[in-house]
Amino acid sequence: MRLLSLRLIVSLIVGTTLVSFGFSYYEALNQKRALRNDLEHRAALFAESLGDSVERSPNPASDKEFQRLTQRFGQREHLLGVAIFGRAGELLEVSPALKDPLTVVPSVVSQAISDGRETGSYLRLDGKSVHIYVIPLRHDEQVFGGLAVVHNASYIRDEILRVWRQTFVRVLVQVFFISLITLLIVRWSIAGPIARAALWMRALRTGKPSFGHDVPDLAMFRPLAREVATMAQSLSQARSAAENEARLREAAESMWTADRLSVQVRTRLKEGRLFVVSNREPYVHRRNGKEVEISTPPSGLVTAIEPVLNACDGTWIAHGSGDADADVVDSNDRLRVPPEDPRYTLRRVWLTKEEEEGYYYGFANEGLWPLCHIAHTRPLFRASDWQLYKDVNTKFAKVLEQEIANVEKPAILLQDYHFALLPRLIKEARPDARVAIFWHIPWPNPEAFGICPWQVQLVDGLLGADLIGFHVQSHCNNFLQTVDRVVESRVDWEHFSVLRREHRTLVRPFPISVALTGGASTEDANSGSTYMERGNMLRSLAVEATFIGVGVDRIDYTKGILERFLAVERFLEKYPSYQGKLTFVQIGAPSRTHIKRYHDLVAEVGAEAERINWRFQSGKWKPIVLLTRQHSHKEIEAWYRAADLCLVTSLHDGMNLVAKEFLAARSDERGVLILSQFTGAARELRDALLVNPYDIDQTAEAIRVALEMEPEEKQLRVQRMRRVLKEHNIYRWAGSLITELCEVRLDAPEEVQALGASARIA
Repeated sequence: MRLLSLRLIVSLIVGTTLVSFGFSYYEALNQKRALRNDLEHRAALFAESLGDSVERSPNPASDKEFQRLTQRFGQREHLLGVAIFGRAGELLEVSPALKDPLTVVPSVVSQAISDGRETGSYLRLDGKSVHIYVIPLRHDEQVFGGLAVVHNASYIRDEILRVWRQTFVRVLVQVFFISLITLLIVRWSIAGPIARAALWMRALRTGKPSFGHDVPDLAMFRPLAREVATMAQSLSQARSAAENEARLREAAESMWTADRLSVQVRTRLKEGRLFVVSNREPYVHRRNGKEVEISTPPSGLVTAIEPVLNACDGTWIAHGSGDADADVVDSNDRLRVPPEDPRYTLRRVWLTKEEEEGYYYGFANEGLWPLCHIAHTRPLFRASDWQLYKDVNTKFAKVLEQEIANVEKPAILLQDYHFALLPRLIKEARPDARVAIFWHIPWPNPEAFGICPWQVQLVDGLLGADLIGFHVQSHCNNFLQTVDRVVESRVDWEHFSVLRREHRTLVRPFPISVALTGGASTEDANSGSTYMERGNMLRSLAVEATFIGVGVDRIDYTKGILERFLAVERFLEKYPSYQGKLTFVQIGAPSRTHIKRYHDLVAEVGAEAERINWRFQSGKWKPIVLLTRQHSHKEIEAWYRAADLCLVTSLHDGMNLVAKEFLAARSDERGVLILSQFTGAARELRDALLVNPYDIDQTAEAIRVALEMEPEEKQLRVQRMRRVLKEHNIYRWAGSLITELCEVRLDAPEEVQALGASARIA
C-alpha cells in the first residue's frame, strides 16, 4: 500500500509539474509576444512622428538640426538612439550611443530604403538585443534616405526570465500542496477502504466468523466492488458447500446442493441442452427515472432452475413483462444472464395487452386457477379467453421451435398451468425432444375438472409430454382418473403412465421445496440480535406486543386469510389474557387486482382486520397488523425469525412454500408452524400443528398450544422438520425432475404397440 501511495504521489507530482510548466511556457510565450507587439507599436509611432519632422526640416543631416530633433523626441523608454541614412545606405547622422554599434549598416536599413516601405527587425548590436525600425524618407515622393529608430529589447528577455522564476516558485508551492492533499486523500479515501477490504477478504478466506459478508465501502472502485462481491459470494458458497460435504461424509449422508445439481445435470444431459419455459421470467428490467433496474422475482423456481441452466448453457423462455425488457435484448430478443456472471440465455416473448388479459388473467387465473383449487370460487370460462390461451401457447411453441432448431434431442421443461397445450404442440413439431411439464397447483378430481368446457383439449395437450410432474401423489391420482374419464387412452396404474396416440406419458410426484442446505449463520443463531431485530420491527410499526404471529401470502382467496383473522379473533375471545400480548402480522401483497374477485378480496381483508382491531385494540397494542405491499425476501425472513408462530391456513394449495421458508429461516430452532391440512406441505411436515382452516375453533386452539408449548418440544419439532427440508430441498426436486426426464425412452412405434397390448392384457 505504501508503494502504491508513493507511486501515485510521484505520478501526480510529475503530471502536475509537466502541466504547470506547459501552462507557464504558454504564459511566457504570450508575455513575450505582447511585449514585442508593444515595442514595435511604440517604435512605429515614434518613427512616424520623427520622420515627419525630418522630412520637413530644410537640412536634416546637419548636426545642429539632428541634435534638436533627437533632443525633442529622445526621452523615450528603452530608446537607444536614432540614425539617418542616405539613399545609398550611408550613415549621415547618428545618436552618440549608436556610433560604435552602427559601424556596419544593418541589412534592414538597405531593405527599407530600396523597397520604400517601413521595416522592423530584431538583431544583436554590441552584444545587446535591439529592435530596429526603419522608415524611408521622402521628398517630392522620392526616397532620399532612411530613418532608423533603435530600441533596447533586452528588457523583454529579463521580463520573460522573471515570469519563469515566478512560475518555478509557483510550481514548487503547487507540488508541495498537491502532494500533501494527495497523501491525505490516499490515506483517507483509498488506503483506508482498501485496507478494510483486505482485512475483510483475509477474514473471508480464513473463515473468521467475526466479519460479516457485506462488502466494505468501495464506492470509488465500483467495478472492483462488484467483482469482489461476486468473488465473496462464490467463496462463501464454496466454503459452505465444502463444510456441508465434510459433515455429510462424517455422517455418511447424501444431501443435494447447487454444485451437486450442476454435476448431475452435466452427467445426465451430457452434450445436450435444457430449455425452460415459464410465464414469469427470472430477471425483470424496469425503468426507475433515467436508469434501468434489474430485479429477481421472489420465486423458488429461479433458485432451483438457475444451477441447471448454468451447468448446460441452457435457455429460459419467458414473457417479457418489464417496461425496460425490450431495451436490453439483442435483435433476437435474447439476453445473457445472470447479469453479474452470464451463464445461460434468457429469451423473451412479447405479449400484447389483449393476449395478457385473455390468456393470463382470463383463462389461466379466472378459469383454471379456481377450477383446480377447492376454495368455492366459481371459475369463469369465456370463449375469447380460451382462444387467446391457445394463441399464446402457439406463440410460445413457435419461439421454442426456433430455439431448439439446431439442437439434437433437446430436453424441455415447461412450467405450470399457463402452458397446458404446449407439450402436444412441441412434441408434434419435434418428436425427438424430451418434454416435461410441472403442474405447480393442485389437480382436482374428475368431477370438478369436468366443469371446464375444454377439458379434452387441455388433457390431450398435457399428454403430449413425456413426463408430467405434480407436488403430491394424490394430484397424480386425480390426473390419471381425469385422463381415464375424459380422453381415449390406456392408463397403466402399476407404472403410473398413460398411453395415448402412440405416445407414453409418465406421471410422477415431485414435491417442491426451498434451498435449505443445513448451515446456520451466526447472525441467525444469535438470539440477542434476533430479539433486538424483533424490538426494532415492532417499533417500526408503533406496536407493543409480547408475542408475534406472522402470515405471508399473496392476497388470494385460496390462502384462507379471512379464516386466519377469524381464528385470531376467536383466540382472543377464548383466552382474554393474551389480549394486549399477541400481535398477528399479515404480510399480504396485492395480486391480480384488476380481476374483480381479487380486487374485492383486498377490501374484504382490510375491512376484517380493521373490524377486529376496533374491537380489541388498546393503547399501543392491536391484534392484527396488515402490511399490503410487496416485501423483499430479506424483509420477510426478518419477520420469520422474529415470529413466535407462523400461520399457514390455505384452503387448498399444491404445496405452499411459505411453511418451508419459515422453517428454513429458523436456524435458531424456535417458533411453531401452524399448517393447513389442505396443503401439499402437510404431507411432509408432520411435526407442524395441522389444522382444518374452516374449523375456526381448532385453529384458535392451535394458536394457544403454539404459544404455551415448551421450548424443548418446539426445538424438537423444528429440528425434525428442518431435517426433512435438508434432505428434500429445492435442488433435490430439480435433480429428480431432470434425471427422470433424461431417462425417458423415446418410444419407437412398434414399442408403443407392444406397450398398448400389455396395458390391454393388464
